Amino acid sequence: MKNSVLIALPLLACIVLSPVSKADIAQGSTNHAIKMSSFNLGSQKWKNRLLLVFAPSVDNHTYQQQMQLLQEHNSGFADRDLVLVQVLATDESYANTQPIDESSAAKLRDRFKVDKENFRVILVGKDGGVKRTDATPVQATAIFKEIDAMPMRQQEMQKRGRK
Repeated sequence: MKNSVLIALPLLACIVLSPVSKADIAQGSTNHAIKMSSFNLGSQKWKNRLLLVFAPSVDNHTYQQQMQLLQEHNSGFADRDLVLVQVLATDESYANTQPIDESSAAKLRDRFKVDKENFRVILVGKDGGVKRTDATPVQATAIFKEIDAMPMRQQEMQKRGRK
């Protein structure tokens, strides 16, 4: 038993510590746990609100400002059933830290009419409707305040014993 554990540990370490490249992920290699997935806007309807952050790249100054404003508000996102979707033109896009494929990112850009070189923040309600659009970075507290004023959110807070 001890020998099999001693053999398995180095093997496991090699697998876990092996580098993962964007090419591995994009090609759908089965050797790695991280995989891109498609993101379907319709599957989120009536389940989650979406905060879509569109930007040209992670190097974009406005994008970096926005992400700084959202940091440390994870509990506020979770409490409001709010999914952060980062749609980037030249870098990987994410939905709540899960990589999404380029096709899904392109569909989101098309659906919300945001060019690859533009920055935009769009709040989408559980009903699938656009509730807020900003062309400049916005505070997480301002987004939360807007959500908290929505009738559906008011009902959620009452059900959860808050007012």
